[in-house]
Amino acid sequence: MPRKKKNYFKRQEGAPDPIVVSINRRVNFSEVDIMGIVWYGRYAAYFEEGSAELGRCCNLSYKDFYNANLRAVIAECHIDYYESLHLGEEFTIKTLLVWHAGSRINTEYQLIKGDGNLAAAGYTIRLLTDINGRVCVVSPPLLTNCRRRWKRGDFFE
Repeated sequence: MPRKKKNYFKRQEGAPDPIVVSINRRVNFSEVDIMGIVWYGRYAAYFEEGSAELGRCCNLSYKDFYNANLRAVIAECHIDYYESLHLGEEFTIKTLLVWHAGSRINTEYQLIKGDGNLAAAGYTIRLLTDINGRVCVVSPPLLTNCRRRWKRGDFFE
C-alpha cells in the first residue's frame, strides 16, 4: 500500500496558503461495480468535481478559461488509493490549489470517508495553453488576476 503523503507539491516560502474547497457527497449506484465498490477510474472523476468547484470559487472555471481563449490541459494526474469507497457511503472531496508562479495549475485532492479515514489522495498538473494548443510561457491575465486576489486573501474566510 502506498505511503500517505502530507503534500504532493512543495510549498514555496512566502507563498500564500493553498486555496481549499470541500464538497460533501454520497457514492451513487452508477459509480460502483457489482460488489458495491467504487470503480477505480471513478476517483479521477471525483477529483474533477473538486477541481470544478475550486474553479468556480476562484474564477478559474472552464467557462472562465473559454472566455479568456485559454485551455487548462491535464499534463499529469496521479492517484494513491488507501481504502475503498462503497455504495451509499458519504465522503468529502477536499481540493487544494497550491501556489505556483508559472503558467500552470497545481491541485491536490483528498477523498475523506465519513469516519475520517483517507480513501484516496492525488494531484493534477494543468498547463495553460492558447486555443491553438501552444503552451503559455507567461502567465495569462486570468491566472495573474487570481494570484493577485489570492495574495490579498480574497479566497480565505
